[in-house]
Amino acid sequence: MDLIKHLIAPYLNYSWQQISLESTAALFGLLSVFFSAKKNIWVYPTGIISTCIYVYILYHFGLWGDMLINIYYTSISIYGWVKWAKSTEDRIHVKVSRATRKDWLVCSILFTFSILLVSLIYYYKPYINNNFSMIGIVLDLSHLDKANYMDIFTTSLFLIAMWLMAEKKIENWWFWIIADVISIPMMVYKDLNITAIQYLIFTIICIIGYINWKKSIQNTIK
Repeated sequence: MDLIKHLIAPYLNYSWQQISLESTAALFGLLSVFFSAKKNIWVYPTGIISTCIYVYILYHFGLWGDMLINIYYTSISIYGWVKWAKSTEDRIHVKVSRATRKDWLVCSILFTFSILLVSLIYYYKPYINNNFSMIGIVLDLSHLDKANYMDIFTTSLFLIAMWLMAEKKIENWWFWIIADVISIPMMVYKDLNITAIQYLIFTIICIIGYINWKKSIQNTIK
């Protein structure tokens, strides 16, 4: 009962528009992960709706790293949608494979790039929030809280996961699962409890997705 009260409490101060937006984004996010687990191309249109809404929500709550990754999600979703459409087995489902050494090199580059870029964004956040004025502003990372630091890290993990998914590599699920688990307490800390529950469900679906993709690869080998 106390847990339920804690989850509901932040929303008592939200408008119905804010609650509706977060609920809609969470719903389409869940649909996207569900379709991904099924190797279904509908992962992309449903995901694009979710990420576009989250860009606005995360900007409002100051989670700039996650906001940037959702902008990236929208872009890479278009890329993935086109790529999956060209390699579907039945116009709906795709054939999956394992990551190569070249893929891991790309992942390393993406991870490093993301850490540096999102850290830079947070470094300049006071300047941006001050209407792009340096008056009374000190540029450093002292204003970051624990959630912001974790945001930088999870953003980099999600970046790798999204790229690997677009390339139809089974290892994408490893990064989704790790980042989702980290995001659960981070969203609770930021009073985005609907999104926290979404990440919990994401984790479960991602585990199922990994199992399904692994079976698909094994059946292909046979």
